[in-house]
Amino acid sequence: MATNSIRSDALEPTRAELKNASFATRLTRLLAVYGLPILTVLLIALFSIILPDTFPTVLNLRSIIADKAIIALLSLAAMIPMASGKIDLTVGYGIVLYHILTISLQTMVGLPWPLAVAIVLALGALVGLINGILVEVAFIDSFIATLGTGTALYAIALWHTGGRQVLGSLPHGFLALNGTMILGLPITGFYVLGLAFILWFVLEHLPIGRYLYAIGANPRAAALNGIPVRRYTVAAFVASGLLTAVAGVLLASKLRIGQASVGLEYLLPALVGAFLGSTTIKPGRVNVWGTLIGVAILAVGIAGIQQFGGSFWVEPMFNSITLLVAIGIAGYAQRRRSAAESQINKRTAA
Repeated sequence: MATNSIRSDALEPTRAELKNASFATRLTRLLAVYGLPILTVLLIALFSIILPDTFPTVLNLRSIIADKAIIALLSLAAMIPMASGKIDLTVGYGIVLYHILTISLQTMVGLPWPLAVAIVLALGALVGLINGILVEVAFIDSFIATLGTGTALYAIALWHTGGRQVLGSLPHGFLALNGTMILGLPITGFYVLGLAFILWFVLEHLPIGRYLYAIGANPRAAALNGIPVRRYTVAAFVASGLLTAVAGVLLASKLRIGQASVGLEYLLPALVGAFLGSTTIKPGRVNVWGTLIGVAILAVGIAGIQQFGGSFWVEPMFNSITLLVAIGIAGYAQRRRSAAESQINKRTAA
């Protein structure tokens, strides 16, 4: 029987709760919701004061956006199945194959770049469909299923490249996908904002979003209420696979070469961003703006530490510690939610 890898419950306080609560209680509840954005702002202010010549500059902002846009896209991709209570590890493995294939189809096969991109996006959606079928039809836990699928994708990438770089002349139109600047900032930042707005609207204002959150909170109850759990969970994996392929295409445009050694390092920070997102704005439930804030605090923290002269191992260490903290906070939030629900059920039964 399938198991839920992630629960998805919201803990944001209602207006009625805040109105009737004491000042200390209101402050505590609001800090739980907005503590991470506040911490991000404080870190920016701190590093700007300590590093006035390098941190609060347009050049640093461009560097952060260019460096973390791919991670932000992968975090959003990972967030979608998380909303339905599942996890997708292929966001870290798939990007390896997708960026290599995007370049290979142009340099080795000679396809026009729009067709090469379309094929890679279709492949990403297909991989997502396979993941969804493995989880919802074969009843394999999402962690195991996507780990197996992702490892297979990575193996295919290694086989295709033979451990060598994929090189070749790429058209200007393809390179412009990542290299264009808008208002002095990398276009990839605007891609992230555009996709974030779309996902936010779908998850917060359309029935499909409410269905995914209901499935993530309690799939059995969602099924009893007439929600087609299998269909929407599979759709979540397809969307995740498609968005991962988009990140792969942009990575190919950025690097201009394909190599199997690049990509896996994105898995951990992508998951960190998604898990951190479930601890803020709507604590206990993954959400779009929380995810972007999670990526932002990673970007700000790592950029500041590196400008202090941090060694090469600082970034993976920072990511791993942050992931553990985020999972701990998310677990605590879920336990609070379960305790609150139990109290409500007892009062209702009485």
